[in-house]
Amino acid sequence: MTTSKKKNIQYLLILIGILLVINIVSGYFFHRFDLTKDKRYTLSTTSLNIVKQVENPLYLKIYLQGDLPPEFKRLQSETRDLLEEFQAYNKNIIFEFIDPLENEDESMDNIKNLYQKGLTPINITVDDKGKQSQEMVFPWAIAIYNNKEVNIPLLKNIMGASTTEKVIASVQHLEYSIADAINKITKAKQKKVAIIKGNGELYDVQMAKFLIQVRESYYIGPFTLDSVAKNPKGSLEALQKYDLAIIAKPTETFSDAEKQVLDQFIINGGKTLWLVDQVNMEMDSLYNVSGSTLAFPRDLNLNDMFFKYGFRINPDLVKDETGSPIKLATGEQGSATQYQEFNWKFAPQVYPINDHPIVKNLGGIKFDFANSIDTLKNGIKKTVLLQSSQYSKRIGSPVEINLNIVEEETSPNHYLNTGNIPLSVLLEGSFHSAFENRVLPFDQKAFQTIGKPNKMIVVSDGDLVRNQLDKNFQPVELGYDQRTGNLYDNKDFLMNCVNYLLDDSGLINIRSKDLDLPLLDKDKVYESYTTTQILTIGLPILVLVLFGLVFTFLRKKKYSN
Repeated sequence: MTTSKKKNIQYLLILIGILLVINIVSGYFFHRFDLTKDKRYTLSTTSLNIVKQVENPLYLKIYLQGDLPPEFKRLQSETRDLLEEFQAYNKNIIFEFIDPLENEDESMDNIKNLYQKGLTPINITVDDKGKQSQEMVFPWAIAIYNNKEVNIPLLKNIMGASTTEKVIASVQHLEYSIADAINKITKAKQKKVAIIKGNGELYDVQMAKFLIQVRESYYIGPFTLDSVAKNPKGSLEALQKYDLAIIAKPTETFSDAEKQVLDQFIINGGKTLWLVDQVNMEMDSLYNVSGSTLAFPRDLNLNDMFFKYGFRINPDLVKDETGSPIKLATGEQGSATQYQEFNWKFAPQVYPINDHPIVKNLGGIKFDFANSIDTLKNGIKKTVLLQSSQYSKRIGSPVEINLNIVEEETSPNHYLNTGNIPLSVLLEGSFHSAFENRVLPFDQKAFQTIGKPNKMIVVSDGDLVRNQLDKNFQPVELGYDQRTGNLYDNKDFLMNCVNYLLDDSGLINIRSKDLDLPLLDKDKVYESYTTTQILTIGLPILVLVLFGLVFTFLRKKKYSN
């Protein structure tokens, strides 16, 4: 055996030994490498913690399979890649892609079953070189764990957005949607949410969709302040067993004793979500012969309490050029009546402009007769979450509101230095009691004047949490406007508020993750379709042919000698 052959054998044995050592060492260490620029396949710490708590088999059924439009194939691919990441960290996660329309004989039964589970399909218009066709897609998944099920929406519905834009936004929220579902179905509920009653707040059916969503992650129950009149101390002790109190559009005055109960709940660390209207005005009151009504201030007896905490909700209405569409009857009554869409300026359509986790990556949020919020200097950190547009202003009350305002003509000069009005504010810090240095409405031995570090969120519109009712008086999706067919992000905003107040901020941070998705521009492809075909198909074939000819020529030349 020659020396060169011996060296080659030695090199081969050394290489095999190195590979064996690497293989043995890698068995004790686990790491996945993400080479994408935006680290889209790197799971967040929150997601990893959620995945690790799955102790039993968790099945995921994804209904994105079959002959899908190109945009949804991208969503399918991204979903598959992400689930593979989840599965790599926990083998208990098992997933499969299902085509509900695969078998024509069973497709109608499958569609009916999915409908009953709340998985509604969407019809997509596919445009292929000018030829349009309709495709039905189920952008949903179902997670099953220990005989419990939870639906996972894979497509984020953005009002006025194209299918491509919706898919991009959906991929942005994909990790959040799946991690949130796994967290709901595997994690035992711990935090408790009180829905305050007794002062003319919204009925449960009017905010049913929000309550159902909250109930999936937290214990939830009504808490009536009527008991304060007879047993204020007992009411306070009972309320302090909750972690969060939600006050949704009260319409009746709070007594001082009720305020003390809420105040001491806050001072002792209880979180609060205030959805308050300071003006009495409802959209339904405009649908009369005159098309007008009077908006007047509402006295809730909360101003001194809010002032002490560092904010004020004013008894005015915000009029915004970036309003929401409204359909009104035009022309003669009877068979000739037609409906035309107008811009309703007292229903601001608000788009978040800051990067706070509560509002980042959210779409339009619809208000109805919102009030302005002023923040006051008192040492509490205040973050404006939502505000009106640049072209908005405050309208004092009492004032007559008339539907004829839709015909009003305005210009930017009408809104000089009047816009960007706060409509929702986050307050964080140690609050001072509203009853500090005051005579208490009821005796309380454990009364506290300065609270623990705490946080609350204020929204100057109680209707933000209200869902509409259909003809059968059943609640429709929160944020869905039946009159126009638009879907707003009210529910996502409110759930982010609840999660943040209850310190589940990890899930919110996943929602605000930024991804860069380069997608094919169909219009540009159609404009240069032939050129694109030559570059993508013809050029590679030409390169292969040239390579084959050159290789054959060099081979003949080498061996012909």
